Amino acid sequence: MNSSKQRRQIIFEAARLMYSRQETEYYRAKMKAARKVCQGWVKPADLPSNREIRDEIQRFACTFEGESRTENLLGMRLQALRFLRMFKPFHPKLIGSTLTGHIRQGSDIDIHVFSHSCEAVTAQLDEEGISYRVEHKTVKKHGEERIFTHIHIQDEFPVELTLYPTERSSYEFKCSITGKRIERATLPEFEQLLEKEYPGIDLDQRLAEVEESIDRFQMYRLLLLPLAGVKQSKKYHPEGDALYHSLQVYDLACDELPYDEEFQLAALLHDVGKAIDPHDHVEAGLQALEGLITERTAWLIQHHMDAHAIRAGTLGARARRRLMANESYEDLLLLEDCDHNGREPGVEVPDVEDALEAIQELSRLCG
Repeated sequence: MNSSKQRRQIIFEAARLMYSRQETEYYRAKMKAARKVCQGWVKPADLPSNREIRDEIQRFACTFEGESRTENLLGMRLQALRFLRMFKPFHPKLIGSTLTGHIRQGSDIDIHVFSHSCEAVTAQLDEEGISYRVEHKTVKKHGEERIFTHIHIQDEFPVELTLYPTERSSYEFKCSITGKRIERATLPEFEQLLEKEYPGIDLDQRLAEVEESIDRFQMYRLLLLPLAGVKQSKKYHPEGDALYHSLQVYDLACDELPYDEEFQLAALLHDVGKAIDPHDHVEAGLQALEGLITERTAWLIQHHMDAHAIRAGTLGARARRRLMANESYEDLLLLEDCDHNGREPGVEVPDVEDALEAIQELSRLCG
């Protein structure tokens, strides 16, 4: 195989690995691709550049995402504008694919904020009622060890805030692709970019529309968390509270139908009404979720107690025939299996944030 053809194959395979999120680092993706293409070790100096990989990833994005990529880019940029304005006191700067336009499925919004206090930044999120997760990450590079603080936010598009001390706000940041200074935009610079690339756009109006739209995942979170305080009958639920049970059912549902967002949401949310009205938790849950779930998810939740009656043999023949006429009947029985089996004490389950993040990622990939 000639070297140019081999190089193109490595570029393609490395881009595929990164586009599908099997790898997140350019070097690891290139090395894995090279070993597959060349059936052996390849010198790092003979590998394609990060820029070549990035350009190929963009070709993947244009091919597989089409017009939705353009719509997502505007959506991500409006969300970025919202957070830049929110953190204006911390001199925020937008970096990465949302700024440059090189987004793909799973891309997040990267913002640098400058403050000596992580608590000052998170207090702003608390005031806005935005859920987040703080991560302190140790990185060793060029013999120097540094601790970076990242604040992860799950919104319509994921946001990552990286915290830097104020005195480092003028430091240069270099790109792993080009080795050159990373392009960053302040709030005024980003507003100018949006007005240039989207002539006639009313930023204040569009941003108001973004802020007024309901974040369904935030609502799911608000409905799920109170379940931790709902104690259940030890006879039927020896595992403990309603939240622990719901997370068990969700985990089992993921194993059964790993790419079915509607089914997984039904499993996770089927008991949210127990924290609202324990005497009629199904109807209470459906009312709280109205407009936030699909018709199929609602049907599965609505009839999950009927499915228990089918297992017990207490549901009438006419009611069972009505259920069987629905195309999701087999999924209802599968949900009942998960609900029945999700009652084991001491089983390890994901937390609420991990579950919602996984479903949100599934929604972006399959939507």
